[in-house]
Amino acid sequence: MANTLMIIQPYWHEDAWVFDDASKGLEKEPLDGIKGELAEAERWLSRTSRTIDYLVKDIPNARQGFILLCSTQPLAGYQVELKLEGKEGGGYSYKAKDFPVGWWLSPTLLSYSEAPPESIYVKAEPRRPKYDRIREVVALRDRVEKLEQLVGKLTLESDTLREGRET
Repeated sequence: MANTLMIIQPYWHEDAWVFDDASKGLEKEPLDGIKGELAEAERWLSRTSRTIDYLVKDIPNARQGFILLCSTQPLAGYQVELKLEGKEGGGYSYKAKDFPVGWWLSPTLLSYSEAPPESIYVKAEPRRPKYDRIREVVALRDRVEKLEQLVGKLTLESDTLREGRET
């Protein structure tokens, strides 16, 4: 079976975990897909939010954003394995293995996969800093300059040692 890997960067917005995916036309898409009846929404939101809160418990400032990796095959260091329970409330209910709550995924899931996966392996990581090309170039120049100085110093020492041996 082919592996499907999805990487999103959720963040906390108006009391919900959301994510953006320009390639799918999604902006502030709730991870739990709740936009309907309040009582049912609160039940699912609590369930999904508690799972995400568990995943990000060791990530500082996770509510400002983090990386969420979801795979249909086990990935190194996954935190939770979700097993499909069935269709429920217009979306898909998943039970977390070895964790007391599960996850409810909205029908948006089908924009990433033709059918809901039987298993999803989930891992949260801190957001990586944005690549700053100018700072990287400056840092590389500094390293090259230090290496050139070191090479020059070693060349001088080598020449001095050779002169000492020759006399």
